[in-house]
Amino acid sequence: MNDAHGVIQIHSCTSAVAQHVEWTLSHVLGEVNRLDWTDQPAGRGLVRAEAPWAGPAGSAARLATAMRGWEDTRFEVTESTGPGRDGMRFVHTPSLGIFYTLTDAIGNSVVGEDRIRYAMEIAGADVDELHRELRIALGTAWDDELEQFRAVGVDLAHAIRFATRAV
Repeated sequence: MNDAHGVIQIHSCTSAVAQHVEWTLSHVLGEVNRLDWTDQPAGRGLVRAEAPWAGPAGSAARLATAMRGWEDTRFEVTESTGPGRDGMRFVHTPSLGIFYTLTDAIGNSVVGEDRIRYAMEIAGADVDELHRELRIALGTAWDDELEQFRAVGVDLAHAIRFATRAV
């Protein structure tokens, strides 16, 4: 039953790995998936792709698990909220590995009270340490590392919106 949906963004991988990404999507989701690959200007010899997906609840976790072994691949997989379940977001970079967070209906990271209590306990009265712990909980390092790879998608989306308005 395909009761979940989301988006997979491959921010960068080598062209040799691109077909493996498609095979993984097809295997996990149970249907053939072909992606529209474009060059990733942030790195020589890299490509990028983005696509919506639909599948059983938990598919984002299965996709992220299947792809995390490809060390040179940068990706994000999101799964939208559904009846009785939170959304989720998985992010992977070669230098940081994988990051996971729950998300709300509009895609904000949801940091649980236990994680916040842990950050407060570790930090004590040290405000800088509290900031560091909260940045970890929010996945800030992953977002910072991916920013140069996401910028291409933002520029492309802006160009498409601008061209559409001009017509």
